Amino acid sequence: MDIFKIKRTYLSAKRFQEIINVFIKHGFGQIIDQIHLGRYIKFKKRIRSFGRWPSLKGPTVAERLRRAFEELGPTFIKFGQLLSSRPDLVTSDYAKEFKKLQDKVPAFSIEQVYEIVEQEFGCSVDKIFSRLNPVPLGSASIAQVHEATLLDGSEVIVKIQRPQIKDQIHLDITILKTLAKLVEKYIPESKLFDPQGIVEEFSRSINNELDFKREAKNAMIFRENFKEDSRVLIPYVYKEYLSEKILVMEKVEGVRIDYKESLKNKGIDLRATLNNLIDIYFKQIFEHGFFHGDPHPGNILITNDSRIAFVDFGIVGKIDEEFKESFANIALAIINQDVEQLINEYLKLGIIPDEIDMEKLKKQLKKEIEEILYPIYTYKIEEIQISEFIESIMRVALKHKLKFLPELILIDKVLVMLEGLTRELCPDIVIIDFLKPYAKKVAGERLHPGYYINKTFKVFKEFRDAMENIPLQLKTLLKKAVKDEITLKMSLINLPEFLKDIDRASNKISFSLIVSAMILSSAIMNASQLKPLVYGVSLFGVITGVVAFFLGIWLIISIIRSGKL
Repeated sequence: MDIFKIKRTYLSAKRFQEIINVFIKHGFGQIIDQIHLGRYIKFKKRIRSFGRWPSLKGPTVAERLRRAFEELGPTFIKFGQLLSSRPDLVTSDYAKEFKKLQDKVPAFSIEQVYEIVEQEFGCSVDKIFSRLNPVPLGSASIAQVHEATLLDGSEVIVKIQRPQIKDQIHLDITILKTLAKLVEKYIPESKLFDPQGIVEEFSRSINNELDFKREAKNAMIFRENFKEDSRVLIPYVYKEYLSEKILVMEKVEGVRIDYKESLKNKGIDLRATLNNLIDIYFKQIFEHGFFHGDPHPGNILITNDSRIAFVDFGIVGKIDEEFKESFANIALAIINQDVEQLINEYLKLGIIPDEIDMEKLKKQLKKEIEEILYPIYTYKIEEIQISEFIESIMRVALKHKLKFLPELILIDKVLVMLEGLTRELCPDIVIIDFLKPYAKKVAGERLHPGYYINKTFKVFKEFRDAMENIPLQLKTLLKKAVKDEITLKMSLINLPEFLKDIDRASNKISFSLIVSAMILSSAIMNASQLKPLVYGVSLFGVITGVVAFFLGIWLIISIIRSGKL
């Protein structure tokens, strides 16, 4: 018998119960009922509610969901933070609410830190560090950060993964995947938001964050990309002290970019610094195709010599040449007021459901995007708010069931962050002025003969690969035809469940009619004094009535347990 498997199953069931109870507490009992999880609600609680879920007044649905995520802990907080960057999937109201989620948890003890270091490197802490500050600089849901000094005197930052956090996150992701499947199965309209796809995206993102070796590799790529750029500082990674749970990096002395007064007191030129930051981000996107994907002001520090230091490389964006070209075309289409080009490029970067009529969609999009753009063009270029434009585009996309690639959403997130910083620190800086030359440079590469040669080779290669696969595909098709294995699949949404529900309902109705008939028969037998009599009451009438009573009680209990009362 696998004891560990039994333990995991027990923990999973216990956590599942906890998650459901939290959602019920915050007023989502009706959804729990809809996805057939009523059986996990405690019997006493179900009797008290009698199948009616509380309608909480005051907080919005988005606010209640945010509170539920906060109560459920790190995994759900991270999940909510991911959703806050996907207004194309969850609407802007939910995205704004989820931005309030705070990734702050109590620190774990220094003894646990020592234990993890010793487990990862097989030696005591004093063999690596001459000093390790027991008070963490910061503590988040996945890791906490300590200042330390290596034996050679180098000042470093040590990032240590929280104990057991990986097991907890994997358990929660498994439960989230189950919930997403049930939501799609029993609430068909939820497929518009692709619950399973969202959870899969979150799973990939959080697993990348949990692997500190991947983060170290990202930092090293950034350091290589900017080794000739004196404006940028990327901390050095000590590869000899690297594991999946521990990351040791050069300590960067600097001030957060949003600490305006502190920067001024140090004599930092805010305008020049912000100009450099915007240019550096567009350089990452358009030249490197590899950009910092967590643009929180706390992850961008300004050193005493005015260099821009990036920290925390757990989330990065990667884009190919084709993506760069489409994004550059989007920027130029906005600047040149070319609505048709804008629509075509957005559709290239989107995921369009098969059932959508493309020509009809383009006509609808043209009309709606024109309504968004024309008021914008009445402004001066410095008055255009990128955040408002992106939000409007996301609303249109959601309306037409369009979803965008995560990389595009990440770039939008960067642009919104840059816009927020410029409006706070130096409002007269115009981001579009920095975007335009990079976009024109990428678009201008199409005029080079080499561009068309590479395109031709790429198309030829794709055509050759397709031709090579045709014989194999035909062979597979003919084999299935000979074996009579070709089948036509038709999917009727929720038909089996619908039939099961009808079957259950009809069984309960039939049972109710039988119980009613027994109660009526008992009354008739007693009224007609059907013999034998006991104390003047029909014995058969009493027996029939008692049986009907207990069957009726059993029916009520079964309905309450099903959560369908």
